[in-house]
Amino acid sequence: MDPELRRQLSLLLSSPRIAPGLLSAAAWEALGAADAVLCADPGGPQATAVRAAGIEVGAVPPAARSPQSLAEHLLGRAAEGSVVWVGSPDGDPGLAEALAVALPEDEAPTLELLVGSWDVPGARLLDAVAVMDRLRSPGGCPWDAEQTHASLTPYLVEEAHEAVEALEVLDRPDADRDHAVEELGDVLLQVLFHARVAAEHQDDPFDVDDVAAGLVDKLVRRHPHVFADVDADTPEAVEASWEQIKARENRGRPDRAGLLDGIPAGMPPLARAAKVASRMRRAGQEERLRDWVEARLEQRDPGALLLDALLDLHDGDVDAAAALRQTLRDLQEQVRGE
Repeated sequence: MDPELRRQLSLLLSSPRIAPGLLSAAAWEALGAADAVLCADPGGPQATAVRAAGIEVGAVPPAARSPQSLAEHLLGRAAEGSVVWVGSPDGDPGLAEALAVALPEDEAPTLELLVGSWDVPGARLLDAVAVMDRLRSPGGCPWDAEQTHASLTPYLVEEAHEAVEALEVLDRPDADRDHAVEELGDVLLQVLFHARVAAEHQDDPFDVDDVAAGLVDKLVRRHPHVFADVDADTPEAVEASWEQIKARENRGRPDRAGLLDGIPAGMPPLARAAKVASRMRRAGQEERLRDWVEARLEQRDPGALLLDALLDLHDGDVDAAAALRQTLRDLQEQVRGE
């Protein structure tokens, strides 16, 4: 065997969430210098992009598709020169293990893992969108296919409550962080589901990209101290700036004309009451609110008793709903331990 022959097998790994052809300089250098570039599917996106760059890409024989057979074929080709294997989108499960078993003891080619592209933060969201699309498309899940915004709304509320329950106990030493991850995933599912349903609307569709674009625009617009030249270097200043921007955005909207408009009637009562109190205090109407509550107390209004207690907690910067949930958790643990 020619001692000058470069016997090397490079396994090119690339993220299926990154556009085909967006590879590192080292990857393109290896592809250009290889004696053979092989792949499982010559018509696949990555192989097509490599071929478009003027590099010939060959396919392995159909008989060499199992991990063991593929490992033997690649090692055989690498014994004749340098080979780059363009990895499949699924990562070629079992290939690395099969190569370790099939690697000859004598005159073995050099094995190299060549990373061509990496996932960026948030890349797995693309997988979630793709899975949701598959579930909702023809041939997917019959239950998912028949859902509407109305039928899904109760799940959104339920999953939000379950996520709150999981997140509020994360500061405990025995906190189940995997459970919190799962519950946040369930909330994300609801967002993806509603966006996918909306994309099918005949007259006025929107999709998950519209949802994300709207969120990005709002975050940038309401954080001028980060993305523009506004000064707001304390949490209080940031909150004041946020409210001013929000007020300008709502100006002219008939559904937001009143001070308390826009607070969802379907919010849990304690959370809704806290939102009302917060709105009126920021508007400088705390005294009016207190006077109104006192008048209702004189009329023996039971709801005013709750609102009065909530205002006292609000004075101490205590979230009444969260405090009550914690008290109920403590009670449940006490009863369970008896």
